[in-house]
Formats: sequence, C-alpha cells, structure tokens
Amino acid sequence: MKLYTAFIFILITVLGCKKENDKLANYAYFGGEIINPNTNYVVLSRNETVIDTIKLDGRNRFLYKINDLNQGLYAFRHGGEYQMILLEPQDSVLFRLNTLDFDESLVFTGEGDKKNNYLINEFLENEKEERHIVRLCQLTPEAYRKHVDSLKLIKVNALEHFKQKHQPSDLFLKIAQSNINYNYYSNKEVYPFVHYGKDKATILKSLPEDFYAYRKDINYNDEFLSTYYNYNTFLRHHFSNLSLKVHDEHTENKYFDRKSLCYNLDRLQLIDSLVENTITKEDLLYHFTMKFLSKSKNEDDNNEILKSYLTKSENEKHKEMLVHYTKSINSLKEGLKLPKIDVVNYSNNEVTNINALVKKPTAITFWSQVYYDHFKESHYKVNELKAKYPEIHFISINIDECNVDKPRKMLIGHQFDQTNEYKLKNPKEGKAVLAIHPMTKTIILDKDSKIVNSQSNIFSHQFEEQILGLINK
Repeated sequence: MKLYTAFIFILITVLGCKKENDKLANYAYFGGEIINPNTNYVVLSRNETVIDTIKLDGRNRFLYKINDLNQGLYAFRHGGEYQMILLEPQDSVLFRLNTLDFDESLVFTGEGDKKNNYLINEFLENEKEERHIVRLCQLTPEAYRKHVDSLKLIKVNALEHFKQKHQPSDLFLKIAQSNINYNYYSNKEVYPFVHYGKDKATILKSLPEDFYAYRKDINYNDEFLSTYYNYNTFLRHHFSNLSLKVHDEHTENKYFDRKSLCYNLDRLQLIDSLVENTITKEDLLYHFTMKFLSKSKNEDDNNEILKSYLTKSENEKHKEMLVHYTKSINSLKEGLKLPKIDVVNYSNNEVTNINALVKKPTAITFWSQVYYDHFKESHYKVNELKAKYPEIHFISINIDECNVDKPRKMLIGHQFDQTNEYKLKNPKEGKAVLAIHPMTKTIILDKDSKIVNSQSNIFSHQFEEQILGLINK
C-alpha cells in the first residue's frame, strides 16, 4: 500500500507543476494497480472502439495519458471483467482492484475520484437491489410501484446531497440522473416477467394505465449512453416486455414461453424496427440471438433465429461468430458422441481424447480463471453433487489459453482435488467446437459417451432431475 501511495504522490506532483499554466489543456491521466492480474494488460475503449492496450509494469501498475480527450464514459477491461469510468479534462484518475473480487474491491483515487467512486458504489447498490426486486415483484402492481418509487427517491436524495457537497459537472449529473432513471425503468419493465403468474399477457393487461408512463420519453438511439450498462439493461428488459404484447396478439398458447421461436423472432423484429443507433441495435440483436441459441436444442429453430439475425445485423464479426456457434450447437445432438477434442491431464500432462474419459454416466463442466466466482462456486457445487450422486462421473475442464501451471495453482490454492480435472489442449478450437457459452454450460453424457443434454447447467433446479433420469434409465 505504501508503494501505491507513492505512485499517487508522484502523479499528483507532476500534475501540480503543470496545473498553473495548463488550465485549458484537454487531457486526462488514467492509471492503476491490479492485484492478482489475469493478464499483463488493460484495454481502454470508448463506444466499442479500442483506444489502446496498456501493458502492466513489473508491479502490475500502469499510467496512461489521453491527449485530445473526448470527455465522457470510457470502459476498461481486464481479463473477462470490465467497468466504466467517467473522464473529464485534467482528470487524473487512479484505481486499485483485486481480480478475485473485481467490482467490490474497485476504489478510485486522484483528481476525478469522487464522481467515479459514486458511480461504482451506485452500481454495487443496484446489484443488491436486483435481488430485493425479485421478492417485491410478487406484490400487487400498486404496492410494487410504491416500493420502487421509494427506492428511486432515496437515490435522488443521495445525488442531491452529493451535488451540494461536491459541485460536480453537468456531464456527471446527466450520467448519474440517467443511471437512476434507467434503473427505475428496468424495475418497472421486469415486473410481469418476475411475477409468479404464468399468464404474462394477463398480468400485463392488469397493470395501471400509467404504469409505463415514462415510455413516451425513452430515446432508443441515445448515442451518449449506447455503451452504458444501465441503459442497455433497461433496453433488454424493455424490448422483452414490448415483445410480450406483440407476441400475445398472434400466439395460440395460453401460457408464455420465453424460449419459443415465435416470441424471439418477434423481439428481433421489434428491435430492428425501432432502434437505429448501430451500437445499441447490434448489441441487442446479438444478445438475444446468442441467448436463444445457448438454450435451444432444436436445429430448425436455431437455423430460423440465425437467419432472422443475419438479415438484420451489419456486424460481420458477430455474424461470423454466430454462424459458427450455431453450427457447433447443431452438431451436439442428443444421441451423438462428442467431437474428438484433446484435453491435458494435470498430473503428467498426458493428452487424452475427451471421449476416452467417459466410462459411466458423466457430467462435464467448464471453468476459467477469468470468472473467479464461477470457478469457486462450480467446484463447490460439483463436490456437493459428487457426494450426492456417486453413480455420476464429474469432469471439470479449464478453457484458458495458457499452460497448465496457472490453473493448477488455482486448484491447489483452493484445495480442490485435481482428479478428473483437465484443460483443453487447444482452447480456441475446443471452445468453438463444444460451443462453450455461457460459462455455466454443462454437457451430460451416458455411459457410452453419447450426448444426453449438451446445454445443461449444474446450478439449474432441473439438473438433478436430468441426472436422476439418466441413473434410472
């Protein structure tokens, strides 16, 4: 910590010498220190455009100057995690974080620290609020609205207090107010979906007329907020909600099925018709198409949703990715064997074809050092399931593009047994062929190494039903 303090002192001293004659300079400094780094660099971007890849020094620190600053929201990425930062002229923002607890450990210092600490703290509070909202959604619409209005008022008052104390810029106030508004709007949009009733269309029709009164002011093409988390989260909930009404007008099913092809096609069509901003539109189209594919087992449906996506998207990179992903998903059919993918054994680095590991009913999970929480929780869950279902063989495979040393150290450091632990020999190929998305993906195989379910999830309440069915087969 002393070294980090010295780092800050040097930066402030340098800037202090310039401040007197540099009042109109349009630049900002951005730097920090990363504990337990996943890679040796940080990626800085703005509006989905990479500005630079900044290498960490021998002490896992960096300092970067942005000349000709375009003030506003920037994103910095490290490993699989990312966070937003607000930069304005002559800011000198430093952060310190531990990748083992990325968002919760993130603290800003330097010129511009208060506004960014405010924003990260609000982000963390919103995450806690999400869990509370699930319970509140079981209330009547009027009672629910009263609660979310109260939550919004608390945030409005907190922002007013911050404004009086620190006199922040108009730019910060615009972002902070948008953050409050769009989080509030999201809470409204999720109500029909999280409410326990199965007939979502009826729930939607039962809402007070002014429940969604704010919709008349929504800008689907807000370029300034196009890469901002709360804005994008709201739009995802919003279009899911709007599509529910459209879908209900022609569906013959009484109860809503969010996995139905028809509903998902309606949603893509609605996005295509209402959103013009390229960044926002492409994000929504990709998100919902990938989400559908990652849960679908129907090849015809997969091809149909892909076809719809390809006619609407102009992002060639994403289009190519989803074409390959769909092909991989369709090849992992029930009753077929897994493709021949090589894995590495930690004990002696022996290379083995994945199918050779299957001697009895098997569940294969995946993990990455980038997703630390999932790494821990998935291993705890597997250990629990091993004790409960000894008839099932559990295999965990690391998918990182590195040698075996780092994942082995993580396993040893957390005292996880390395038996039945493997690593993809060719991670890029293996991830593509096995369509490893999302990270919670679990593949269930029978004793003959034939696929029973290629899109399961050990954290799902249906998982134990699936393996019990396999055991009793």
